Amino acid sequence: MAITVPSFAKLNLDLRVLHKRSDGYHELRTIFQTVSLKDTLTLEFQKSRRTAIDLNSSVDIPDNLVVRAAKLVLDHLKLTGRLSLQLEKKIPMGAGLGGGSSNAAAVLLALPALVRKQIPYPSLLCMAESLGSDVPAFLHGGTVLGIGRGSELYPLPDQPSRPVLIVAGGVHVSTPEAYRNLNRSLTLEAQSPILGEFHRIIWDLDKLRLDQLPLANDFEDAVFGSHPQLGLVLAKLRRAGAGIARMTGSGSALFGVFSTSAEVRAAASKFASGSAFAATFVSRRQYTAAWRRALGSVAVVAGQAK
Repeated sequence: MAITVPSFAKLNLDLRVLHKRSDGYHELRTIFQTVSLKDTLTLEFQKSRRTAIDLNSSVDIPDNLVVRAAKLVLDHLKLTGRLSLQLEKKIPMGAGLGGGSSNAAAVLLALPALVRKQIPYPSLLCMAESLGSDVPAFLHGGTVLGIGRGSELYPLPDQPSRPVLIVAGGVHVSTPEAYRNLNRSLTLEAQSPILGEFHRIIWDLDKLRLDQLPLANDFEDAVFGSHPQLGLVLAKLRRAGAGIARMTGSGSALFGVFSTSAEVRAAASKFASGSAFAATFVSRRQYTAAWRRALGSVAVVAGQAK
């Protein structure tokens, strides 16, 4: 019993940080967008009396969400056996691209199908939320509105398959430090300018081009103050012709949206080898189709029956 599945990266097309919640997390508003840059995960399962989970990854990953996700699924299904996981990493780590979260979601989607079981979507979502705020978005794919911790999700009109260049130069950004360095009052007011601007973006997302929208990432100023080289990368993407250039998550990856794949290739040549990744937006339909191809007749994506 073996299966190989994709694990796509994400971008935050827009990210707003509001007030700190009573649970210690910050209230967020964000637009997730899955992209074609992806890892590959192979799962092989054999029933036995005792459970053993072996992970072989192309990159050493401490506190791996993949193993934690696998344990959740096996416990929920009351299954014991030997699970072998082979993870081929292409998504840069710790860059705000959601690689670890995507890997965890891939296990949540693939492992039940591999063992010919189904997990109801509410239970799957609960598992995803327990693993991390970004994990639920990868149960769906496409263009998604995230609120609260970012794990309360609503579908948005999918963006066209736009070419994008992602630049990840290996700079480590501390997320707690990024929050501390926001250097502005966090809003509790429903009529705040931040929320007003975000509302306009959501309503106009299917009417205007991305470069006509006031997209923002509230972490940029805070992070660029500590890591000015990232601001230079953003400026370089804009000079290379990106209609939209932003940081994703709390960094450190930057992305530029271009008009053509040829422009992406030309822009990539301006960055150090191995630091620039050409990709395209992946719609919800494309995301679901990719999963159905991988899983075959037992496909279950975001709680949808085969």
